[in-house]
Amino acid sequence: MSGMCCRFADAEYLKKTSSEDNLRTDISQGKFYNQEFAFALNVVIILKTNLGTHAQAHVILFSTDLEQTYEKIIRFYSLRFQIEFNFRDAKQYWGLEDFMNVKEAAVTNAANLSFFMVNFSYALLQPFRQQNPDYSILDLKSHYRGCRYASETIKMLPQKPDAILLADIFQQIARLGAIHQTFQPSASP
Repeated sequence: MSGMCCRFADAEYLKKTSSEDNLRTDISQGKFYNQEFAFALNVVIILKTNLGTHAQAHVILFSTDLEQTYEKIIRFYSLRFQIEFNFRDAKQYWGLEDFMNVKEAAVTNAANLSFFMVNFSYALLQPFRQQNPDYSILDLKSHYRGCRYASETIKMLPQKPDAILLADIFQQIARLGAIHQTFQPSASP
């Protein structure tokens, strides 16, 4: 793709220009051959220019579908990154990397459980993120672990505390290991 950047400067490849907050975004698209490939590639370049400093950053996207529009290529890449985030979360938080199964059904079940937990935890995070947008999966795990600890501790008491004190206990224990706190009014005075 040598010479591609020079060709992309031509007006014929420019598909869209927009400006927002002193940042101009130019989107260009063209079909090009490369000496490494025997077929043409549909190339989209997103060039962002800071209008104050004239600093530039760019992203280059490729597709083998020569009929694909630049909008769809950009959309497909953004979906791809969401899939990457889901894999990261499944590995980092829900054991996708840790299971030791070797049989096909067990591997399938473990992988499906990891991805189910990614989606389920995302749904559970929504109410917490309304109070604190930085609330994370680690905070969520800490919250539910704390609730479990409080529940098991309450079971050992000879007499259950009243509902207001019980709610306060659960709230306090559930916050213990959190990185990003959510603030709820205390149930007791």
